[in-house]
Amino acid sequence: MGVEEKQVASSNNEAFKEENDDIVLPAVLPLSKNRPWYKFFDEYEYRDLYERRGVQHKWWRWFDENDTPEERRYILKLDILVTSYCFISYWVKNMDSGNINNAYISGMKTDLNLGGNDLVHLQVMFTLGGVICQIPFTYLFPKVRMNWLIPGMDIIWGLFTLAQYKAQSRRELMAYRFLVGAAEASFFPGVHYVLGSWFKAHEIQRRGGIFYFGLMLGGSTTGLLQSAVLKSLDGVHGIAGWRWVFIIDAVITIPIGFLGFLTWPGTPDKIQSLFFSQKDKEIAKRRAKINGSKAPKGFSWSVVKKALTSWHLPVLIVWDVLFWNSGTQAGVFLLWLKSVYPEEKYVPWINRISAVPYAIGIGFVFIACFGADVFRSRWFFLNLMQLINWINLVILSIWKVSNTAKWYAFFTQYACWAMSSVLYGWANDILRHDDEYRSLVLILMNLMAQQSIAWTPLIFWKTTSAPKYQMGFIYAAIITFLIILWTFVVLYFFKQDERAYYFEKLGQVDHSEYELDDEYHESNVTQKTAASKNRHKKSEVVINSHSIEIK
Repeated sequence: MGVEEKQVASSNNEAFKEENDDIVLPAVLPLSKNRPWYKFFDEYEYRDLYERRGVQHKWWRWFDENDTPEERRYILKLDILVTSYCFISYWVKNMDSGNINNAYISGMKTDLNLGGNDLVHLQVMFTLGGVICQIPFTYLFPKVRMNWLIPGMDIIWGLFTLAQYKAQSRRELMAYRFLVGAAEASFFPGVHYVLGSWFKAHEIQRRGGIFYFGLMLGGSTTGLLQSAVLKSLDGVHGIAGWRWVFIIDAVITIPIGFLGFLTWPGTPDKIQSLFFSQKDKEIAKRRAKINGSKAPKGFSWSVVKKALTSWHLPVLIVWDVLFWNSGTQAGVFLLWLKSVYPEEKYVPWINRISAVPYAIGIGFVFIACFGADVFRSRWFFLNLMQLINWINLVILSIWKVSNTAKWYAFFTQYACWAMSSVLYGWANDILRHDDEYRSLVLILMNLMAQQSIAWTPLIFWKTTSAPKYQMGFIYAAIITFLIILWTFVVLYFFKQDERAYYFEKLGQVDHSEYELDDEYHESNVTQKTAASKNRHKKSEVVINSHSIEIK
């Protein structure tokens, strides 16, 4: 970025901050005197007091009751431009990344003389590429225009996907898998970073769910595409069917990247889109202010120090590592089917039937992500999906069960991944008050979690252990049990942060006007008030008997 561009970006950020300072926040209501014990499980207990102004949420409404008609049109525009691109791009990406498993049983194994643990090694190389190349993005996300970064990397991904059709050896294919993984490095954390920049806590899970529909649909499409290609293109122009799949994937992927340049508006502090008016930009700034989100200030070592001394980094990393290890390894279902139906005539049918777990997974994603938003309970729907996952893993761990039980377990295996957008949506909400800090922690969460599946498959999911994978299923079942418990640890710390942020808002006035919960001793309130006043010396506070407005 040149000097002039830096100056423009800096002036844009300053303008964003100054305009935000003039926005009037909603009223802050006092805390109820008698707090029942079950309020601990209410994630919105404190937020509702300063964001919803006492308006009761009705779960069946798509928009929030406080949204104006203009804001609803703005949110709809975000869904068309931001959410839909996330969905389409993830759909294509998972066609590309999942096809290695279908190609393996559809002729690639024989053509490239693969065997032993080569399949899991190819999967590990893909993961390593993503892990190693994520590191620079901890610094770049708040700096660069996301409407250029993500679509640009999509195009590079498409080119490396195309290159795989030319692979003539195991080593060459492994190199291509590393490069494809490297091109994907920014995508998953980058999308969640962008969604967290635009959407509020009660909106983001649904949008993340639509984004994750792309993963499930991509997995389904891979099997169906492989089956269709084997039937119609195998041998055409002397190219094997499994190679044609990489060509077709690339032809679909590259135009999607160019589409992103046109439709994606970037982030609220760097909006660049033909489809966003000045009014939209004002709404974006107002929503960011109400949500407590801040414009990027520039990376500094204080951000790293904050990450190393707060609860966020260790607790969220453990949570994400557990999540990434709670499911079965990709290709497990395919190899079980291949062991039950070993004849070559069944290969097209196996490719088609492999789409079913992904299709069922779309239903799980819908329940988890939409349920978390409309019923305003992320911990409940996250743990519901993991409970379903734990049951199917126990069945597979036992293994000596009927084939009907195994079909059930494999068909419901993607319940575990349904929690992904709930987890990352919640993490975005937890980290919303500092943009650079949010970027750093999101990347480190994803990086540490992804690196864990670069080596655990070599222990628990060896290809030579197929189809039983006893160590793998037992390991995943234990991890799933732990993630259910750990979610309550996250809930505990989250509620502590939300309480502190509520008191920061409430702490800008004389607390004698309010009847506070007995749980909060006045000395604790006074301490928070003093710290808050130092940060808000320039704020003008207007008080009435039941509300506060900060101008």
